[in-house]
Amino acid sequence: MLLVIDIGNTNLTLGVFDNNEIIHSWRLSTQITRTEDEYGMFISNLLIQTNLVNKIENAVICSVVVQLTNKIETALKKYLSINPLIISHKIHSNVILNIDNPAEIGADRIANSAAVCKLYKIPAIVVDFGTATTFDIVNKNHEFIGGIITAGMKLQADALASKTSKLPKLNIENSLDVIGRNTIDAMLSGIVRGHASMIEGLVFECEKELGEKATIIATGGYSSIISQYLNRKFDYINPDLTLIGAKIIFDLNR
Repeated sequence: MLLVIDIGNTNLTLGVFDNNEIIHSWRLSTQITRTEDEYGMFISNLLIQTNLVNKIENAVICSVVVQLTNKIETALKKYLSINPLIISHKIHSNVILNIDNPAEIGADRIANSAAVCKLYKIPAIVVDFGTATTFDIVNKNHEFIGGIITAGMKLQADALASKTSKLPKLNIENSLDVIGRNTIDAMLSGIVRGHASMIEGLVFECEKELGEKATIIATGGYSSIISQYLNRKFDYINPDLTLIGAKIIFDLNR
């Protein structure tokens, strides 16, 4: 079995693959201050609780948090006796990184692109809702040609609350009306519906540059919330896209 670890700025997601099926997954908060031993014991305990600790044969790490990559790698070596594969721009993949500086691209975006190249019709646009909302663009030649990075919805909400004197903290949820009749509803409209409008506009502009329609795939926690405010719906919502992409890359490097 394969353990896949996706280390994001907000969440750390773990998935266990039995062949091509995810049989268990967990989502934890990303804590940079945790030690390698804390992560090692935590991951070991999760696997022990599901009777998988002795069944994990390999692991792959997809990380955008440099401070944690080495910690998790060391933890897996120490507690599971596994030397994990680390995804980077240097690794063999089914997607060509056709951008100015491949070293800049996050491992999650490489994994997302690898997944869409295998699972969906291309060209494709991945909209990934995380701390940042990112667009990953793969053309019909299986090339990652770049994308878009903007502040995610929770980041927007936190910024409004921290940088103003009267706007409160809020949880991202459905926006009932475009015209908010109170502060919370007005903020939700601006953040959620504004995000949806931004996505529609940027998808239109991306397709204009591509010169053809693209398959639109959404991933990340807020995909289903945003989807209901789009006139052009996502073609697919795949919450496990990054884990699947990391698994595809691992298989190509066995």
